[in-house]
Amino acid sequence: MKPFSYERPATVARALALVADDPGAVYVAGGTNLFDHLKLGIAEPRLLVDVTGLPLNGVETLPSGGLRIGANVRNADLAAHPAVRERYPVVSQALLAGASPQLRNMATLAGNLMQRTRCLHFQNPRTPCNKREPGSGCAALEDRTGHAAVLGASESCVAVHPSDLAVALCAVDAVACVRGRAGSRRIPVTSLHRLPGGHPERDTVLDHGGLITAVELPPLPMAARSRYRKVGDRASFSFALVSVAVALDLDGGTIRDARIAFGGLATKPWRASRAEGALRGAPATAERFAAAAREELSAARTVGANAYKVPLARDTLVATLLDVCGRRTPGC
Repeated sequence: MKPFSYERPATVARALALVADDPGAVYVAGGTNLFDHLKLGIAEPRLLVDVTGLPLNGVETLPSGGLRIGANVRNADLAAHPAVRERYPVVSQALLAGASPQLRNMATLAGNLMQRTRCLHFQNPRTPCNKREPGSGCAALEDRTGHAAVLGASESCVAVHPSDLAVALCAVDAVACVRGRAGSRRIPVTSLHRLPGGHPERDTVLDHGGLITAVELPPLPMAARSRYRKVGDRASFSFALVSVAVALDLDGGTIRDARIAFGGLATKPWRASRAEGALRGAPATAERFAAAAREELSAARTVGANAYKVPLARDTLVATLLDVCGRRTPGC
């Protein structure tokens, strides 16, 4: 490990100045992702700016009826918060589906959103990776492990985004509150992460030094009827092969509105707008759910051994929608 400097500022303004003025500076909170990268030798920051001392904790109800969650709220605390469990169960379920209890006790809301891919080629300094070293190539284009993205990929990168929480936040129209040297702005979580295009080294739309200070969940009554389902290699501490976050507004047997997002399929958390459009005004049946899934996945492109993801995503979405409707999966 190469030496680095360490600062623990007391104010957001000081933290912003430290990182924005130094291209080799990075923020650190729980460190559950960054410290792995330090040990692997794929991150070599000159300065770590510890933001855990900043006043970015707590969950508060907004005048609109939504929730504002501080960037430093630990994942375990957020998953257990009564308002989140009652009004946005999909968020709590996504948090509990991620990592281990020990890691959830350390990891923070903003750190979860800013974590980098777990692609094996990104994590191996001996293999080419455009995300880690722009212009070096992408070893995952001939991936044989089956983890490569089927949506949103490019010739430069097919690495899957790892966050469970980000998928759920996309499904409930969450907004990230960001501070930078130029001021404050609000970014929908659906727009926070970038598709790789020709610059896969840029994971998000944030400029260097941009700091997420909070995430706001809008008042969304349908979010009370929501689910998160994750399919992985094992039951715990496993990244998603496919996951789906769903919220429904039902009028009897008819779908008035739907929110759907996929994880494990794409280079960013994937809001399934085509599937949502196919479900609005439609009957809540397994056949219609499968048709909506096919509509969304028609743009999927497979590479190597990941073709299984398309039918798995379809079946996972159908099962989750049936669960939200209070019905059993066909064949169960």
